[in-house]
Amino acid sequence: MFRSMLLGGAILGALALPAGAQAPIPPGPRIAITAITQPLPTQPQYTRVDQPLIRDGLRTASNGRIEVTLATHAERNLAGTEIVRLVRSGQAEIGAGTLTTLSGDVPILDGIDLSGLAPDITLARRIADAMVPVANRDMERFGTRIIATYPFPAQVVFCRQPFTSLADLRGRRIRTFGNSLVDFFNALGAQPTSIGFPEVYSALERGVVDCAITGSGSGAAARWPEVSTHISDMPVSWAVAAYIVNVSWLNRQEPAVRELIERTFREVSDRQWALGAEATRDGIDCNIGNREACRIHQLAARPMTEVKATEADRAETRRIFEQVVLPGWVRRCGARCGEVYNQVIAPLNGIRFGG
Repeated sequence: MFRSMLLGGAILGALALPAGAQAPIPPGPRIAITAITQPLPTQPQYTRVDQPLIRDGLRTASNGRIEVTLATHAERNLAGTEIVRLVRSGQAEIGAGTLTTLSGDVPILDGIDLSGLAPDITLARRIADAMVPVANRDMERFGTRIIATYPFPAQVVFCRQPFTSLADLRGRRIRTFGNSLVDFFNALGAQPTSIGFPEVYSALERGVVDCAITGSGSGAAARWPEVSTHISDMPVSWAVAAYIVNVSWLNRQEPAVRELIERTFREVSDRQWALGAEATRDGIDCNIGNREACRIHQLAARPMTEVKATEADRAETRRIFEQVVLPGWVRRCGARCGEVYNQVIAPLNGIRFGG
């Protein structure tokens, strides 16, 4: 059974052992894997991690036996909501998507990345790791299993007009996605608006929305600094995602192959969480025109103003999570989800459902 945990240097050290210390992949027939992972082929999660580790790494480590056909959602004309069903049906052996998106099929997944749940990425990973065994009991009803989790850069607020705190967002039309973001911004007195990511640039440009939520780096890549002026440094959520695998397919593989796949995805997870932390600050630095610190994303031609979170902002985020976002999720997900939250997540973030 797969385990998702904080492995840090221990795994990297294990991977550095001589090849003989690992179970060798014996000669045999070619193993073809279709993996559909990130939304876009230009994302660093794809170019810096998935391509070198999943596509190239598995081929090299298996002496050419494993051949991964790697593709993005965009290249397969997918919205991302289909990933669980594609992996379940065997159209792809491995897939990946954000948990908010996948929660349409498995509602408990949404609880891993609720708005306001984790103020920092270290806590976000601890929560994700703790929830994987619970989530997999639901995933396995679909013949799938989470093999690794990872984040995108922190989801932050971009606005086309100045603001200095969350309180300033009252009354503004804000592009959101997912139920918990809608709950969060409704509680702030803002007006959540659902707009697909490709249309947000023009919506900001024309004033259809006043602000929008996305990853700090995603906004940089989409040139949002051209149509917005201020960016918050406070994570509202992390767009936590997961790689999932077809269980029956994996169980048919020989033990050495299964072990290699497990080991590879443990390294993928470590690399992606490290990238999520690095890309969060890098995205903000690129958006505000900090050339020396902008190494991953595109430097903004029109630098934005960074809005630093205040203690009042953090306190309000915690209050909204406890009083609005968490109860809203439990209503949608069911009483069992509240029980799971109190057993698994509450000991980590210190907020219990129901007081």
